[in-house]
Amino acid sequence: MTAYRFTKMHGIGNDFVVLDARAAPIVMTDDRARAIADRRTGVGCDQLITLEPSRTADFFMRIRNHDGGEVEACGNAARCVARLEMEEKEADTVLIETASGVLVARDAGAGRVAVDMGAARLDWNQIPLAEECDTLHLDLAHGPLSDPVAVNIGNPHAVFFVDDAEAVDLAGLGSGLEHDPLFPERANISVAQVTGKDAIRLRVWERGVGLTRACGTGACATGVAAHRRGLTGRATAVTLDGGTLQIDWQDDGHVLMTGPTATAFRGEVDIEGLA
Repeated sequence: MTAYRFTKMHGIGNDFVVLDARAAPIVMTDDRARAIADRRTGVGCDQLITLEPSRTADFFMRIRNHDGGEVEACGNAARCVARLEMEEKEADTVLIETASGVLVARDAGAGRVAVDMGAARLDWNQIPLAEECDTLHLDLAHGPLSDPVAVNIGNPHAVFFVDDAEAVDLAGLGSGLEHDPLFPERANISVAQVTGKDAIRLRVWERGVGLTRACGTGACATGVAAHRRGLTGRATAVTLDGGTLQIDWQDDGHVLMTGPTATAFRGEVDIEGLA
């Protein structure tokens, strides 16, 4: 048996198993990732995060969803692993390389971490979509949901604005929308309700995961989409099932996400045995 040490963390309920492969590589496959993520027979998580060496940042963050598939970005995970690195290095700033670019994370005080998620991508071929479309008003409908906004914040997102986010059967509608032919790389599906001045209630169906208590890039995409529709200002408090994130779409086009992190426990896992 080869045991690998891990840290179990979460950002407002979006939970991760973090493996450190900087000193020695860890062979990870889709099957192994699914086995670790399984909540009955594995450790259990929404995403498996592997920290790897980087030439341009403190580390490279590799992200695999609950279904084992690799994705480009995860905002809540970026905050969590930034906190680990800050504590290890006694630093207040961390650079994180991801498949979608290098992120800058800073200690925001009161147990929170702020991450510059990079520039919002708004063109149809940046989402990407299967055909040229107006990303502010997609010609897409499923059940009671229609007219979403498309935004890419490292991952593709479709944001539907609704009168009551709680009333939407997102569990029943999410998979069909995630796999709609309009999204060649699938998409994260959000239902958003503007609840006050610069305040939004958000629920997310995450590609490769399903319903999730929180989605950092989903909150970022929703803040951008709401401002593009004229529903909020550039700074928005987005409340998900697990808690609230502060989203700031800055004048330079970058999206700043600020929120808390938590470490649940640490342990060892026999990856080969699980798979």
